Amino acid sequence: MTWRPELVALDIDGTLVDRQGNLPLDVKSAVQRVVASDTPLVLATGRAWLDTRPVFEQLELPPGPVVCSNGAVVLGHPPSDERRMVTFSPAEVIGTVIEHVPNARIAVEELGVGFRLNRLFPEGDLRGRLTIQSLAELAAQPVPRVIVCDPDARQEDFVALATSIGMHGVSYSVGWSAWLDIVPSGVNKATALAGICAELGIASDNVLALGDGHNDLEMLAWAGRGVAMGGSPREVQAAAADVAATFEDGGTAVELERWFGQPDRLDTLRLTA
Repeated sequence: MTWRPELVALDIDGTLVDRQGNLPLDVKSAVQRVVASDTPLVLATGRAWLDTRPVFEQLELPPGPVVCSNGAVVLGHPPSDERRMVTFSPAEVIGTVIEHVPNARIAVEELGVGFRLNRLFPEGDLRGRLTIQSLAELAAQPVPRVIVCDPDARQEDFVALATSIGMHGVSYSVGWSAWLDIVPSGVNKATALAGICAELGIASDNVLALGDGHNDLEMLAWAGRGVAMGGSPREVQAAAADVAATFEDGGTAVELERWFGQPDRLDTLRLTA
């Protein structure tokens, strides 16, 4: 077993932190071992930067790129600086969603500021300045991402919605709950990571990526070793090269330790692989 990751890409929710946002000590320790090896580690998340930054700093990561908003935004931190942002006109998307889900809560992201939205989302779902606007105002200018939420719907309802309304010119993914992330067409975590790898001279075959959600499908299929978290949806596991133990059973830490554990632990893994 001579392969070793040259870059590690990690989803946040369900991979680094639990549903309450708690970061286990063994996960932080495993991340720190990656950092100590001088291997680039990139957070690749659907979160906005305002929600990503606390995790970046809690992990004590060195300066480097961060993929946010499902690939629509790439920043460097610290200090925070915008490296790349892809936007699109949200007018057609907003009109289509409201036609199918009249009571939907819709938000458009303002990078580093917060969100403009038609109705308040459940408490804690969005961070930063929240500005209530009409649908016409939300649709008036290009944005990196549109978020659609319906607290009264099921995740399955939004999976069906995403596949049935046939939105063109955008990419979309469904979150843990009835939550739909919509970004410009062809934009996802994999495309953002490919740009970072091109800058660093790293081939996708040498990337280790971990994730657990529909927004990780492209990333897991693109990486040389894409690992789905145990308990993730079947289609996510099908896109991956391997499936780790569940987050609750320490799957993230175990996978990272496989490549970045103590020398004696790595020797044992090589001998038993």
